[in-house]
Amino acid sequence: MTAALTIAGSDSSGGAGIQADLRTFAAHGVHGLCAVTAVTAQDAGGVQACHAVPPRVVEAQIAAATASPGVAAVKTGMLATAAIVDVVAAAAARRALPRLVVDPVLRSGLGDRLLDDDAIERLRRALLPRAAVVTPNRDEAERLAGMRIASPADAREAARRIHDLGPRAVVVTGGHLEEDAGHAVDVLFDGSDVVELRAPRVNGLTVHGTGCTFAAAVAAALAHGRPVAEAAADAQRFVAGALRDAVAAGPAGRVLDAFWRAERRGS
Repeated sequence: MTAALTIAGSDSSGGAGIQADLRTFAAHGVHGLCAVTAVTAQDAGGVQACHAVPPRVVEAQIAAATASPGVAAVKTGMLATAAIVDVVAAAAARRALPRLVVDPVLRSGLGDRLLDDDAIERLRRALLPRAAVVTPNRDEAERLAGMRIASPADAREAARRIHDLGPRAVVVTGGHLEEDAGHAVDVLFDGSDVVELRAPRVNGLTVHGTGCTFAAAVAAALAHGRPVAEAAADAQRFVAGALRDAVAAGPAGRVLDAFWRAERRGS
């Protein structure tokens, strides 16, 4: 079976982080492996506590997961500290992380800061140049591109600026843009072409973990050998369906239903 590796923090609410990544991989027929970067206590009120895993332990987890052939794609999420960013960047530099999808998690969904300024700068300089795809939301893209984003046109410019940092492709996810109330608009830039991907907006729901799930879905599609544009378009549709069928579960309130496609086929 095709395998993918997620390098991210755990989420006690189950709505995001490694738990969401592994569910998304499974929903795409991909065997999920993981390297835990941090253990967090989260609920509907935010991040209540966070413990970063020692960098040497993160390094050992990555080495163990990639020791055997079969890992076809890798997705990063919360990296917690500058030292962990360095560990992941070093593994990418050794070409140990194929089809690397970087979800540049800077804050939690409720605004808690998860990466300090030093770590963000190391992510910009050392990790993004090694990425196949980077998937920032609006706030993350604003920080990485150094500009305000209020429209798809702004997102296109931000994608170009982030691409200048070295990744092969950038997808600025548009679920937080308000210009088009009827659609979520994701902007993909691969260095030559800008593509706007549109999906009907799912209104009335605030659900934790959409960014994690989108990036994991992109990684899963890349693991299956699909091109970036196709992977991003399918990931957008996948998140829209998972959001539409979100279910009440645990301290997160509502979580995405990663298995909505299988459930609909079985109904």
